[in-house]
Amino acid sequence: MELVDLVHQKCKIVSIIGMAKNAGKTVTLNRIIEDSYDRDINLGITSTGRDGERIDVLTNTEKPAIYAFEGNIIATTTGSIEISDATIEIIEITDYRSPMGKIVLGRVIDGGYIEIAGPQTIKEMKVISDRILQLGADLVLVDGSINRIAVADPNITDGAVLATGAVLSRSMDKVIEETLHQKTLLGLPEVEEDLKGILIDNTRDISIIDKDFNINRLNIKTSINSGKVIADNIDENSKYVFMTGSLVTKTLKDITEYSKLYKDVTIVVPDGTKIFVGPKDWLKFKKKGVKIKVLNTINVIAITLNPYSPLGYYFNPEEFKEKMSNYIKDLPVFDVMI
Repeated sequence: MELVDLVHQKCKIVSIIGMAKNAGKTVTLNRIIEDSYDRDINLGITSTGRDGERIDVLTNTEKPAIYAFEGNIIATTTGSIEISDATIEIIEITDYRSPMGKIVLGRVIDGGYIEIAGPQTIKEMKVISDRILQLGADLVLVDGSINRIAVADPNITDGAVLATGAVLSRSMDKVIEETLHQKTLLGLPEVEEDLKGILIDNTRDISIIDKDFNINRLNIKTSINSGKVIADNIDENSKYVFMTGSLVTKTLKDITEYSKLYKDVTIVVPDGTKIFVGPKDWLKFKKKGVKIKVLNTINVIAITLNPYSPLGYYFNPEEFKEKMSNYIKDLPVFDVMI
């Protein structure tokens, strides 16, 4: 089964997310676009940021361009349409804006290279993606990245394709370790529905929740360097610790050092991308009995590989795919560079 067949079978809306720049996200996107055209799958395309530009605005390096075929429905900005090679018929102009102009919906009349720069919020992305489906798309691709992971929120998309590659490290084993770890974090189990509703509706603060779901909001803005404060507020009735932002190694280290009750609570974060704990430290904390859940599990349906790094080194493609598949047995692995 090819990647496009898997995606089309499992999803109506799918996000493509990269573990790092040059991990193969845009190549993955283009492969699905091309194969969808060959299979007469009516495709919609949008993005959480800006993609498709020929030169990366941050690194000043060349990027793979995005090619859209006749019939593709895209959501992008007025500014992006003006500099795209494709001929695009504007269907409607929305009230949503981005730094590059208003978000518009259009249909490709003559194929060509495009820039996509879509909506900025989860709510807007959900509305836009659903609208693309209403306009006749069989499948919507949402271009994202690991630092714009909200696009993979299950309230928006049915699943995510995770792009990884040699750019992460010169060591193949290190790339595999990091990829497996990221997949684990994205797939962390969700908290109970009752607690999820309480947290979404009642708090945006770092909080301690007791067994009766009473909320103790802590007067701290970030968990970074606040592990001792959090630990001091954990008592015999505490059941959950809710982190609104990032969860880093030092915070977990301080909580486990300053509270003897850390094993009795479950730490909750919005999703796995808010966790900045390396693979080795993660295993140490798990062995200590630290429990972590999320509000939203990211449904990764496939892994794609880019064995080439822009720094000039590369992995043997067959070996890379075989070793990644041996470690990630529950997901299909695709080399999109073939």
